[in-house]
Amino acid sequence: MNRMDVTFDRLKGQNRTALIPFLTCGDPSVELTLDIIAELEAAGADIVELGVPYSDPLADGPVIQRASQRALKGHVTIRTCMETALRARNAGSELPFILFTYYNPVLQMGLDVFFEEVIAHDISGLIIPDLPVEEAGEIKRRSKDAGVHLIPLVAPTSHERISNIVSDADGFIYCVSSLGVTGERSDFYSGINGFIETVKKYSKVPVAIGFGISSGEQVARFSEICDGVVVGSAIVRQIEANIPLLEQESTREEGLLQIRQFVSQLKGTE
Repeated sequence: MNRMDVTFDRLKGQNRTALIPFLTCGDPSVELTLDIIAELEAAGADIVELGVPYSDPLADGPVIQRASQRALKGHVTIRTCMETALRARNAGSELPFILFTYYNPVLQMGLDVFFEEVIAHDISGLIIPDLPVEEAGEIKRRSKDAGVHLIPLVAPTSHERISNIVSDADGFIYCVSSLGVTGERSDFYSGINGFIETVKKYSKVPVAIGFGISSGEQVARFSEICDGVVVGSAIVRQIEANIPLLEQESTREEGLLQIRQFVSQLKGTE
């Protein structure tokens, strides 16, 4: 059984919502990404999105763009990201890992090799934000064959496409809370509650929300209506702010502690 399904089933039984942090893999280094994954798990994260750094993102705001640029300077590739997931697993992590990547790196690797590597590196799910459902048939079929969930994104502007996007989904539905790119926000789409209810009407799998969520209060708010909450830019910004501490051996633990405490606040366990 896919690790992600096990996690959502367990949380449902506990009447809890999944906290799903996003990291740009290799920011500021692969070794530090491994340390940060361990801190996220210790702070109560339930699933982790590992972002593949990409030079021409469509969905990422400035915070994640800067993180991608830092990781790309370290020559981090899609293979590096999968290797990082397996290294974290071999170090004892029980978290399900989602690979967040644009379609070009997948295409460059070749679908046969890509799915062989996804299976070999114990990846539980895929998010490919620039691959619309109408064009995702082959990836969807291969994902099902591999036992890996292709997680669809659905936005408030999806309207009549919602049922088509979510009806055959696996893993969970990723609901976009706001119009535009990722980034921390104080306000969300005004019809967000109705939007979530519409998605739930068509979905047979858990429903999570992301884009712009940056505080424990916002996580708590959306936990009332969703099965999972994704936090990306706010965590990546915490990492960015602590790079001076993380890159010095004498202060690394302090920097990691800052990140763990922030995620604990999001989870409500501090």
